[in-house]
Amino acid sequence: MSSTDSPPWFVISGGPSSGKTTTIKLLTERGFTVTTEQASAIIAEELAKGKTLLEVRGEGDWFQREILKRQLADEKSLDRSETVFLDRGLPDGLGYERYLGLTPNPELFSASQQATYRRVFLLECLPVKVDWNRHEDEQVQQEIHDAIRATYL
Repeated sequence: MSSTDSPPWFVISGGPSSGKTTTIKLLTERGFTVTTEQASAIIAEELAKGKTLLEVRGEGDWFQREILKRQLADEKSLDRSETVFLDRGLPDGLGYERYLGLTPNPELFSASQQATYRRVFLLECLPVKVDWNRHEDEQVQQEIHDAIRATYL
């Protein structure tokens, strides 16, 4: 499907500390419809239950399946005629699976092949900022970014 046949959905993607959250926040402040990054939402929920970040991220297969479930529901609920900025697209999950060395999830692969976005904006890496949701160093940041980029290409 050509990009002009796709719904007016624009993916904001990139490795950790690339400015996605800031970009999404600015788009929200300007009145655009945006989606939530599901990984961050899940991490926040699990931390509130008393888990550590490493425990949550250590549950790789479960974590990736939960992200997929929520992203599919999120995208299904969107109006296909409305301009929407997505905080990551479905193929991002394949990029993370590639980086983590996980067996590719067939459902994620299929959903990613069927995903139709007007355009994907892959933000370049910025200096790493470690916070409640990130623990990557510059090398890991670049490896994740490269895996996401290769997946979209």
